Amino acid sequence: MVAQRIAFLASGADTAQDALVSLTALYGNHAPEVASHIVALGGDGFMLQTLHQTQSLDIPVYGMNCGTIGFLMNAYGKDDLPKRLAEASEEVLNPLAMKVETVAGPPVFGLAINEVSLLRAGPQAAKLRISVDGRVRMEELVCDGALVATPAGSTAYNYSAHGPIVPIGSDVLTLTAIAAFRPRRWRGALLPKAAVVRFDVLEPDKRPVRADADSLSVPGVLSVEIRSEPGIRHRILFDEGHGLEERLLREQFA
Repeated sequence: MVAQRIAFLASGADTAQDALVSLTALYGNHAPEVASHIVALGGDGFMLQTLHQTQSLDIPVYGMNCGTIGFLMNAYGKDDLPKRLAEASEEVLNPLAMKVETVAGPPVFGLAINEVSLLRAGPQAAKLRISVDGRVRMEELVCDGALVATPAGSTAYNYSAHGPIVPIGSDVLTLTAIAAFRPRRWRGALLPKAAVVRFDVLEPDKRPVRADADSLSVPGVLSVEIRSEPGIRHRILFDEGHGLEERLLREQFA
């Protein structure tokens, strides 16, 4: 087995910090820039943070669950970690890129591994116009919000908003309304991965909207443009037999 240089990164939770101490004592701890593998200790939120922070390194990231949510994580265990890393299966994910025009200031850019969401920021429902590849597809959606999700994110906020779960290997994005009021029965759309989605906020002063891309939140939205970013590859490792494809299937039969 080729010698592994593991970089351990941990969230601030006590369980993750304790795991960091134990694993470092067993396997050492390298800087991410010189590591062969990055091991993230925490929950899904910390995994997303780690993927964003290390996206320029082209190093696979293996998560171990020390938090409360772990869809992107593997089970925690101190023993045989080098063997687990060597035998793990790899999934490659492309994030979404968003460009936000706001009522004040220059455009804001962000990346999202799970989804880009627009949410009402006041007491009244949002009014959104939806365009796909430059063509208006819905003149007015009255709702609490809407989101565009990657296949990896289809089991997260998208699923809670009654959007579909889609396989990792499918080149599609989900567009899902959040608490749609009009059209009341609109359930969203499946779009090609290469599609460019634009939301224009109607009546932004009366019905303010914010845009969220993972941990980045932008208030005072006028419009948001969303597209897949193939130039960025997130390499995620899963224990054999417990990859994202299997997890997506299990989630649909739970």
